[in-house]
This record gives sequence, C-alpha cells and structure tokens, in this order.
Amino acid sequence: MMREGEELSEGDEAPGFTLPSTEEGRVSLSQFRGKKVVLYFYPQDDTPGCTKEACSFRDNLPKFEKLDAVILGISKDSIDSHEKFIKKYGLNFTLLSDEDLKAHKLYDTWREKNLYGRKYMGTERSTFVINKGGRIVKIFRKVKVDGHEGEALQALS
Repeated sequence: MMREGEELSEGDEAPGFTLPSTEEGRVSLSQFRGKKVVLYFYPQDDTPGCTKEACSFRDNLPKFEKLDAVILGISKDSIDSHEKFIKKYGLNFTLLSDEDLKAHKLYDTWREKNLYGRKYMGTERSTFVINKGGRIVKIFRKVKVDGHEGEALQALS
C-alpha cells in the first residue's frame, strides 16, 4: 500500500482513490479494473498547455478506446470549472476534481515549482498508464504537451 509522498515506480499497484467526477457524482479508480487507464494530472482548466493536452486526448480518444483504455483527467479545479472546460472544448472523457489534493499527494504530483525564481507549490504535469490489473506500466513526469498523447498510446500497446 502506497503512502502519501512515497515515490511511485513502474510496476507498482496504482493507488486507489475516489473523487468527484463530471460523469456520475463520484468515481473510484477501482471501477476501471479490467480496463487500461490513462490517468493524467494537469495544473488548471482552460489554460494554454492544459487545453492543448486535453484537446489532443479528445481528438485521439477513438485510438485509446481501440486499445481498451479510458482517459481520466485530474486537477485541483472544481467540478463547476471542469464542466465549463468540457463544454467549451467538447471534451469527451471524464475529469475528476481533487480540490483537497488527496490523489495529487498519492501520486506525488503536488510539487514545488519554480517560475522566474519564485518557488511555489503546484501540480506537476504527469501521466500514469495503468494496466487492466491495476498496475502502473508507465510514468511520465514533467510532461511536455506536444506529442504526449502519442507517448501515452505507445505505452498502452
């Protein structure tokens, strides 16, 4: 069992969580056992990099579905913010709200960042590819948005 702040490795069991969802109230990671999961953490709804990343997952969703995978996006934004983001960009996958940062801490994506010499805490853009048995098969940290959906697809095949 993973503890908060412990470094995850490929091959580890994906830590479980239940979060408010844009789909059906609350979603638990365990609901997706038997499917592959692309779990991606992003800093904020409707910002340039996050929008580009979400839209590339949206545009390539059929390729993910062909590999029996679901996409789950997580940020600290509220469900209300997520619903506006989904509507504005026609997103076709579930977004989860982690306002209390529980999942961020389990996956160690809430990290110190540095912008122009100013240090602050924020979401490190990260993706975890999880197999049908609930194990992490690939971890992408400090994700560069351009071409990332291709990397995630490759990790699924």
